Amino acid sequence: MKKKQIAITLGIMCFILTIAISIQLKTVKNSNSTVSVSLTDDKLRDEVLRWKEKYDYAYEQLTESEKELTSVRQDATQNDITDNSKQEQINQNNMLLGNVKVEGPGLQITLADNNVAATTSIDPSSVLVHYDDILQVVNALNNAGAEAISINETRVITTTSITCEGNVIKVNGEKISSPFVIKAIGSQGRLYGSLTMAGGYLDILQSYGVIVETKQVDNITIEKYNGIINYKYVKNN
Repeated sequence: MKKKQIAITLGIMCFILTIAISIQLKTVKNSNSTVSVSLTDDKLRDEVLRWKEKYDYAYEQLTESEKELTSVRQDATQNDITDNSKQEQINQNNMLLGNVKVEGPGLQITLADNNVAATTSIDPSSVLVHYDDILQVVNALNNAGAEAISINETRVITTTSITCEGNVIKVNGEKISSPFVIKAIGSQGRLYGSLTMAGGYLDILQSYGVIVETKQVDNITIEKYNGIINYKYVKNN
């Protein structure tokens, strides 16, 4: 009888010990998993910071190189009429390519989403500014002879992309949001007349309910393009 009681007692103790070991192993596993996730997050954060530092350093070096190149060009063309003409051509090309900040008279157009749809039965999408609306306005400005254009202070150049990812509009890969301020330098009369004529694209947007404001400005400032242009296919001939 005693042997039977001892066997039962030992069996219960083994069962309890097995459960305790299982709980301990599960706790250790969860702890290791939490530590692993935390370490992964830290590594990703460190990697992002390292790449940002590399980008900031490269951009700083590019800016310094541009300053040095400008200084060398100025020194080389200081007393030569022919070279001065070449330098002037270089300056003109830099302005056209968006490599320098520019100023001049032009047009400022503001497009903004209309919140009226929130309190009415109007289709909300009809009173929102879409990426193709911005694209249409930029094309109209180019057709009217705009010499420099920016969208929310982002310079528009020949390789600029205006895209939509879900409900997010991007220019040159940078997210922008309403209100969208489009600046253009050029002939004020021609730009204004082309964009505000009856039946024009701005007129159509207003008829849909989009908020549109257009004004002529005597001195608009458009910042230079801050990205890096990489040509893959074109070569010097």
